[in-house]
Amino acid sequence: MLLQGKKLLITGVLTPQSLAFGIAEHALAQGAEIILTGFGRAKSLTERSAKRLKPGIEVLELDVTNTAHFAALTQSLQQRWGRVDGVLHGIAYAPDDALGGNFLNTPWESVQTAFRISAYSLKELAVACAPLMTAGGSIVTLDFDNRVAWPIYDWMGVCKAALEATVRYLARDLGPKGIRVNALAAGPLSTMAAKGIPGFKALEQGWGRQAPLGWSSKDSHDMVSRTACALLSDWLPSTTGEMIHVDGGYHAIGAPPVDLQAEAAEPSGAKPVAE
Repeated sequence: MLLQGKKLLITGVLTPQSLAFGIAEHALAQGAEIILTGFGRAKSLTERSAKRLKPGIEVLELDVTNTAHFAALTQSLQQRWGRVDGVLHGIAYAPDDALGGNFLNTPWESVQTAFRISAYSLKELAVACAPLMTAGGSIVTLDFDNRVAWPIYDWMGVCKAALEATVRYLARDLGPKGIRVNALAAGPLSTMAAKGIPGFKALEQGWGRQAPLGWSSKDSHDMVSRTACALLSDWLPSTTGEMIHVDGGYHAIGAPPVDLQAEAAEPSGAKPVAE
């Protein structure tokens, strides 16, 4: 099996609809041992999802806005496993006023929150786990390609672009330790996070028309999960600092942008908390 004997820390599991849940499910099927993280009142949802994955899976407390939690995470993983082979970073969040066409009016406080949770947390997580990755390993973060400006993504798009840059710098600094760091850029998927993005429905409808391999926001989770597991395995030993696309080929095809402005003006009601 692809991940036989691997010890993986997986963040971002909230409900079975979370992309991280599907990745955790595939990792278990491929022989991995996993630990999840959650925080606050949402931790109970993660614990419920953990039971659906496999009885006995532990959920550690991790609030990425609390620096002390990272030191505690390192200590907990040291006590339980002694080593870590792979890490999935599946955490992202932006306040409502940082999305949906409000780019010019978003206050710094909201941008700061989005950046710390969605980008800087990858560096913090890598620093917390790297000392335990004594035999090398793989860190994978969940991304949405932001080499272009999207009509609806605004400051979350800026944070994802920062996330992509963080991947490259971590790859530079952790490579000598044998630790690979990559971003997995998926197409739009029906997740908890997607519900918080204004205009998401228009985006997913246009995606399938442009992607040469086609795309389904509901049925493509499996392909993304399998790719994540491949990145966490030993089968890509010289791949680091990359943004791996699992988007049906959308990124490779030039086309006029989908008009999302009308839907982007509609209130979302939900907030993205995990990928």
